[in-house]
Amino acid sequence: MRTRCAIPLLETFRSQCSLHALVGLHAREVCLQIREFRQIHLESTHPAQNHIQVSIGHRAAFAQPFATFKPFVDQGKHLFDPIRGGLAQLFLPGFGGDHARGAKEHAERLVDIGIQQRKPATGFSAGAGRGAAELRHDVAAGLVLATMLVPVGIAYAVASGVPGIYGLYATIIPLLAYALFGPSRIMVLGPDSSLAAVILAVILPLSGGDPMRAVALAGMMAVVSGTLCILAGVARLGFVTELLSKPIRYGYMNGIALTVLISQLPKLFGFSVAGDEPLRKLWEFAQALLAGKTNVVALLVGGATLALILLLKRSKRLPGVLIAVIGATVLVATLGLDAYGVSVLGALPQGLPAFAIPWITPADIVPVLMGGFAVAIVSFADTSVLSRTYAEKTASPVDPNQEMVGLGAANLAAGFFQGFPISSSSSRTPVAEAAGARTQLTSVVGAVAVALLLLLAPNLLQYLPNTALAAVVIAAALGLFEFADLRRIYRIQRWEFWLSIGCCIGVVVLGAIPGIGLAIGLAVIEFLWDGWRPDSAVLGRVKGINGYHDLARYPDARLIPGLVLFRWAAPLFFANAEWFYERALDAVAASPTPVRWLVITAEPVTSVDVTAADLVAKLDETLQAAGIELCFAEMKDPVQDKLKRFGLFSHLGAEVFFPTIGEAVNTYLRTYPEVAEIWKNRDNAA
Repeated sequence: MRTRCAIPLLETFRSQCSLHALVGLHAREVCLQIREFRQIHLESTHPAQNHIQVSIGHRAAFAQPFATFKPFVDQGKHLFDPIRGGLAQLFLPGFGGDHARGAKEHAERLVDIGIQQRKPATGFSAGAGRGAAELRHDVAAGLVLATMLVPVGIAYAVASGVPGIYGLYATIIPLLAYALFGPSRIMVLGPDSSLAAVILAVILPLSGGDPMRAVALAGMMAVVSGTLCILAGVARLGFVTELLSKPIRYGYMNGIALTVLISQLPKLFGFSVAGDEPLRKLWEFAQALLAGKTNVVALLVGGATLALILLLKRSKRLPGVLIAVIGATVLVATLGLDAYGVSVLGALPQGLPAFAIPWITPADIVPVLMGGFAVAIVSFADTSVLSRTYAEKTASPVDPNQEMVGLGAANLAAGFFQGFPISSSSSRTPVAEAAGARTQLTSVVGAVAVALLLLLAPNLLQYLPNTALAAVVIAAALGLFEFADLRRIYRIQRWEFWLSIGCCIGVVVLGAIPGIGLAIGLAVIEFLWDGWRPDSAVLGRVKGINGYHDLARYPDARLIPGLVLFRWAAPLFFANAEWFYERALDAVAASPTPVRWLVITAEPVTSVDVTAADLVAKLDETLQAAGIELCFAEMKDPVQDKLKRFGLFSHLGAEVFFPTIGEAVNTYLRTYPEVAEIWKNRDNAA
């Protein structure tokens, strides 16, 4: 239940704390004042309550809250104010709203968010009233999660082209980093199948088969991705993933899934093939298959592992991956199947990952930067969707900008501690949830458990067969395919379906890195196409229906003699300006009576650029030469403001802009009484 502070607190802040004073106050002092007032307020309203929880932003206070706050920033006061606001959001996560708001709105948000009794909103939050029962839930869930983290981390590392141990390195420190900076309470991060193809596409041609060079390249990709995510979060660019439409995202992910599937098929069958590109690898796989290179024993082990994972996939309580991997490992170890050509993981090095800067050569910079950019987009797209999903389940709002920061911090940790790019996990997060996870303490416990495994018993996994790891990745890749949604898109809109298919083919043929560029390019083309040839119509009066309606839908609609009502249903910009000009003249030419006025019904027009404004001026000149008046109806004030800046408003005259279509029609009829009489007689006859 949300409890708001009384209005006097807000007034106290407004009257006693100026902008500079608030910036200068120590965070602890502010928090203690808030706590004192709130305790008084709550005791007056809820005297029976013994425990007071003060939550500032996303981090809750414990016994003595040492909270932080985001300074109030007025818009436009200083060049670096947006940066300051973003950094405050980074280091003081979750507190406050947009830095561009005024001090009043910030103070109201302080009252609304920072000083209220509620459940912790994010990750590592815990209040004074949190009991041992919840801690037990998180600890137990963390231990269960650890059993999933180990095989999956190793499998995705191998799929990404680096030794399996680095999958565990990419798990431990990043989980701790996200627990500190991430906004989601239960989401689990780590190596992911959706990134495997992207990482592999970069490091495979550059590493030359050197595993240490592959690790350095992958680590620098994580650093690049992490840096980009943090900068985007600070700049409040969490909306960027919304720029890719669902069909394009589906096409890209289907292409990634197919690429991952192709890369793992040879391992499942117990042999290896040459080739970097997916199609070439698929061809080499088919050739090896026909040549009889299949290791039947490895195929049986991998096939059984895959079948068991898929069989147990629907069970939320049974860890299908863990059961399958343990079964395969025990089978290989007890029967000595490694003697039959079944390759195994081998002994893992003992110890924890150390801090290391992933050095690369100057020739590697461009492909690593491109790969890091692709990873940043894919990982944040996946993470934001999963984060929002679990935010709805837990009723804990998640800031997308803070999500970027949390993801970026985790990737930076991975890059500097011998890991590789990571993302959210749609397989491990449900495991944590089903096991009873409440906060990010679950991830912390899981990370500690994996670390203890590397310290105390690294040889437990030496008989883990690589074909079982391939089965884990293949099972994850199969889960990436979006067939049901594609069928729905096919039924709804065919051209978007083929757009998705084209994106998928582009990823498979060109590779994951060019594929992300293709996806972005197609998104831009899709946006421009919708605005390039928008809907336009001539409007008329329909008997029995108020307003004015499209003649194409209502052929019996009546037209006012000498008046053309032309609707343009899109922003006016460079791509459609010529089309607007032509369509408007076509509407005039198609009029059954000599035209006196052309009224553009501009309610759908949300913007006008310079190119379009020049075309409007040209249209006015053309119409004036023919004795026709150009008018506008229902144009929004911001669009009119643009026309004023362009000088077009004064050129046309304020009298040609009408607030409604009805007002434009009435003014026209008053200007031409003879037309009004004809129109009135037609109405009476109708």
